[in-house]
Amino acid sequence: MTDLPPADWWSSLPGDVRDQVDGHVLRDARLPAVQAVLEAGRARGLGLDGAQFVVHERYLHHGDRVARRPGPVLDVESLAVRAAGLTGRVVAIEAVWDGDTVHDWFVDLVAVTAEPAGEHRLTTIPWGAAVRRLGDEDPGARHPSAVVADRIGGALAARLSVPFRFTSPDIPGN
Repeated sequence: MTDLPPADWWSSLPGDVRDQVDGHVLRDARLPAVQAVLEAGRARGLGLDGAQFVVHERYLHHGDRVARRPGPVLDVESLAVRAAGLTGRVVAIEAVWDGDTVHDWFVDLVAVTAEPAGEHRLTTIPWGAAVRRLGDEDPGARHPSAVVADRIGGALAARLSVPFRFTSPDIPGN
């Protein structure tokens, strides 16, 4: 990316692209917004990181006007209802690391069933949702998603009277 700040990149984009990007931002569609900025600015030297910064600034600009998508289900009662609706008897709750290039590391809470055997994702705990859940509490050296997964997974397993497993709570990806 060149040394232009996001505000200068924003003002250099054509008006129809700015309208399109703001439309994506207002409906909380970050990836299409970044793609539109990247496509419009690439020929002038704007890279992916720069496009992400531009879109981030638009999120800050619009603030509470952004129609945020609902976060993941993180209450034990709702997760117990989901588990009760599964085919098969729940025999364990597991926390499993996963990740991708968009969300970084996150933890899936999974119900393990028998008769028929299977694994069923109950919810996903991304970093942002975990930080919001923890509020002012400092997770220390642990990933916030791991802290929240430990608490919710353990409480859910206790509620269902099954074991809870989190093989590698301190090392994402293991």
